[in-house]
Parts: sequence; C-alpha cells; structure tokens
Amino acid sequence: MTRRLTLTAALVAAVGVAAPPAVATAAATTEPGRRTITGTIDGADFRIELPHRWNGTLLLYSHGYLPEGFPSFGIGLTNRPPDRSETEAWLLDHGYAMAASQFADGGFGYAVERGLRDQIALLDWFEDHVGVPRRTIATGQSMGGGIAVQLAERHPRRFAGVATMCGAYDTQALFNTGLDVLFAVRTLLAPGQDIDLVRPNDPAADAQALTDAIQQALGTEQGRARIALAAALNNVTGWYSAHEPRPTDPVERTRNQAEWLQYAYSLGFGPPGRLDLERRAGGNPSSNVGVDYRQQLVRSAQHPQVRQADRAAGLDLRADLDRLAGAPRIAADPAAVDYLLRVGIPSGRTPVPVVTMHTTGDGGAPPHQERWYADQVRRAGDPGKLRQLYVDRGGHCSFSAAEEITMLRTLFTRIETGRWPDTGPRTTNETARALGEQYQLVLDLGRTFTDASMPPAFTTFVPPRAMRPTR
Repeated sequence: MTRRLTLTAALVAAVGVAAPPAVATAAATTEPGRRTITGTIDGADFRIELPHRWNGTLLLYSHGYLPEGFPSFGIGLTNRPPDRSETEAWLLDHGYAMAASQFADGGFGYAVERGLRDQIALLDWFEDHVGVPRRTIATGQSMGGGIAVQLAERHPRRFAGVATMCGAYDTQALFNTGLDVLFAVRTLLAPGQDIDLVRPNDPAADAQALTDAIQQALGTEQGRARIALAAALNNVTGWYSAHEPRPTDPVERTRNQAEWLQYAYSLGFGPPGRLDLERRAGGNPSSNVGVDYRQQLVRSAQHPQVRQADRAAGLDLRADLDRLAGAPRIAADPAAVDYLLRVGIPSGRTPVPVVTMHTTGDGGAPPHQERWYADQVRRAGDPGKLRQLYVDRGGHCSFSAAEEITMLRTLFTRIETGRWPDTGPRTTNETARALGEQYQLVLDLGRTFTDASMPPAFTTFVPPRAMRPTR
C-alpha cells in the first residue's frame, strides 16, 4: 500500500537568472557517436542526450509533480520513465537532442518556480557547452506541462514550440477544487473528525483519516453517493485504470472515483501536498469562502450521476448540500494567493505554436484544464497556434510512445511548414499505429505501475467547463 500511495501521488499532477558553472561529466553510450552528459547546475541535476548526427532541434523536458519519497527512475526526458522510454530512442534515431533538469532539491513537490529557473539555466549551459540549437521546443508532463507553456511565454525568443501532455495549467483552480473535494469528504464522510485540510500539523495522519473515510464509505450505497458528490466538485471521472475500459456500472464507476480521491486528492491536493505548497507560498493559497456548492454541482459534468446515485441510495441531496453550505469555511492567505498567481498561472499568450495532449479519463488534472487553457489563448493569444489532442483512456499521463511521437510530429510539421497537419482521430491513430508494436506500450501509473500494449486511442472530445477557474 505504501508503494502504491507513493506512486499514485504523482498524479497531481507549475525568471531566468544567471547560473553558476555546472559540474558536468560526459559518459559514453552503447550507440556510436551518441553522448550522454550529466551534471549539476545550482543544485539541480540535469541530463542531456545527443544523437549521432544532431539535426539542430533540442527538446527541453519538464517533469511532473514528484511527492517526497517518490522512487528515483533517473532524469526523464519524455512522458515514459527513462528506463522504458521508446520515445527517447525514436528521437535520438531521428537526430533530436534532449535535455532536462530535475530541478533543485530533487524536484520534489510544487517545484514550478525552481523549474522555470533551472530549465533556463540548463538551456544557457547547453548553448555555452554543446551548441546553440536551431530551434528549441519546450515539452512537459502534468505540472511540467504548465512549466513548458510558461517557459515559452516568458522567453519567447528562445523557443520555437511547446508540446504538453496531461497539462496542469491553472494550478490555483486545481488546489481550490482539490480543497472543495476534500472539504466534502471531511464534511459528509468524516463528520466531527479533526482533519486539517490546510496548515496541517500531522499531514500523514490527516491523509490517512481521509482515505479511511473514503474506503469505509465504499461499503454502503449512501457512502458511494457521497463519494460521487465529492468527486463531482472537480469533474473527477470514474475511470482510474489506464488498462481497463471505461466503467459503465455505477458502483464500479464510483469505486474508480474513490481511487482518485484516496490517492491523488488525499495526498497530492491534501495535507501532505499542502505542507510543501504552503512552505513555498508562505501560507495557504486556497479558499472556499463564499463558494456555492449547489451551483458548483450544477456546473459539473458529473451532476447527472450524482442525482442518480442519490436516488438509488434514498438520500436527500438537498440535505447534503445544506451540510456543505453550513460547514465552517477555509480562508486563504492573500500573500500565498499572490505567489500562486505569479508563479503558476500562464497568460495564454502564444508566441509559438502549442500542441497539447490529454486523456479523457484523467481525474488528477481533469481535461477541463485544456478547455481553460484554450479560453486563455482566445483572450490573450492566437487560437490558430494551438492544437489540442485527446486520447480516450483512463488514468493520468497514460500515453504510449506512439501517441507521444505522433503529438511531437504534429508540432514539428507545424513549425517546419507553418501549417498544422490533419489531426483528426483517423489520421492520428493511423500514424501512431504505423510506428509499430514496440511503441504501443502504456504505463498504468496509478493502479499497477505496469505496461500493457494498447491500440492508439486518439478521439474527438470536448472537455466540460472548468470548475472555479482563476479567470
């Protein structure tokens, strides 16, 4: 259970300065002409991979959220772990260079501010010691997707494009709605228990109390209905596993929602994640003061399932909403809110083309994050520079190398020709399938941390409206 909690906490899944000299070492690889360079810049470990013949393009990858104690798999350069990244091999075979900083202090927690700084420091080092790229592309996963977007917004002359996977962009909204979900869990499933949702004194005990309450609630129809209500407050889907089809049975769907709540929310958005966030922000940046949970439920894409579950359980939904309305609220610290707005929220400017990819069943960084980002682009950028792809699969960041490569090739074509290629599901699935069976493995990050071969699953999808967007 401990290993699973640690692994699934990674679901939550974000200033350039002059950097001191790096300590770097070059290591030979098994492929002739290829080079691996590792080192440290200002306390941040980095890794660079160079192909036999470099085509002049560098991919600068930003990793996702890593909870304290997350097992080390090395410094990743793509969505899949470095010890099993078929995308990395494909990119090297096709002449692309890759680089990534792990960020200072191991990159644990809400390391967005250091990520923005350490990635630019690494790019500076690359240009000074390897060569100036003809073009640099910012890529990233989950929290790192938000970092990648912001890198291009803040340093538009240094990037030619952006590619994000399972991106978490509006982190203020993510933590606010994460608070909403756990506020409902505490109020409806653990009434009277002393559980700190913010400013935790004992975050491990608080997280355990939340997960115990969720697990106990699964045993009754009434408990499952209240889990569905809590999940609905952030559009948390009932599709947790990357390897299984979307659940259609209402009970099984609620069990999947409970897994999101137990692991992604109780840990990442809950007390353990809060402890790190509040340390960085100088206080609590989240609030539910003045939130009307009746209206929030109406806005949710899960509203019909909640009503269905309440009818089946014989519950009075109005009574539960009254309990939420009457429960004492949690206020934010203004300085901490300012920190998150300054560090973690992209503007939507699009100085370069951006391609995004998201699974439809993501409950950690729900796909409505993509709709929110598209809205920002319509307000502040050029919608013609944004292309968004969706994969019909459960889980967070559960993409095959074939899907990741197809996304990257979409961006390469846009940069090279000035036009987006056909990104309809039929074309993208054919492109991904043509890469071959060795590129079709999908990692189930949340439930089993194992690989399985799965067919490409690009689809047409319109995300629901964002819940409590920052703007």
